[in-house]
Amino acid sequence: MVLIAPSLLAADQGNLAEAAKIAEVSAADWLHFDIMDGHFVPNLSFGPALVKKLRRQSKLFFDVHLMVDNPEYILPMFYFVGPDLLTIHHESTDDPASCLEKIKEVNIKAGISLKPQTPAEKIIPYLDLLDNVLVMSVNPGFGGQKFMPEQLEKIAKLRRIIGDRNITIEVDGGINEDTAKLCLNYGADALVVGNAFYNSDNPAEFVRKLKKEE
Repeated sequence: MVLIAPSLLAADQGNLAEAAKIAEVSAADWLHFDIMDGHFVPNLSFGPALVKKLRRQSKLFFDVHLMVDNPEYILPMFYFVGPDLLTIHHESTDDPASCLEKIKEVNIKAGISLKPQTPAEKIIPYLDLLDNVLVMSVNPGFGGQKFMPEQLEKIAKLRRIIGDRNITIEVDGGINEDTAKLCLNYGADALVVGNAFYNSDNPAEFVRKLKKEE
């Protein structure tokens, strides 16, 4: 079953509690938090306080994506606020393995994200530490960008590298009904949906259609 992860970055920023509720009642699976530091990516967004607040109000799986430089310094702020999955960027640290190990030590699922230009093979040293690989199908930092179709081959290559390991492949950026189908055909397991979800007249129907595509 494909996992659908609405991104709060695309929601009404003045009412994120309601946005989380919309995701839950629409039968989404995960809630995606884009944590941006204004340095690793040219934008600022959420912090641990938001994750903690919404954790009290939602039963969804909390998918926290750290788009920050030197995540080793930021990670401890998120350990005890309610994330189910913490994903760091391969490009953001000199020691991804140490970050992943620390996440696992506090019984949180660990993920690694790859920018569009980062090859799939970069995950190979970390396969034993990973629960999730997040493929950026846009350049990270801002919502509403166009899907990069060249990332489809990366998804397929990751599927071959992962093999039968219990590691999900998640795709983030420009996901709509058409690009969702492509991603699933190439081997994706989870889809981050932003504007296509929160701007939909019927978010629940949108989720239902994506789940039918698998």
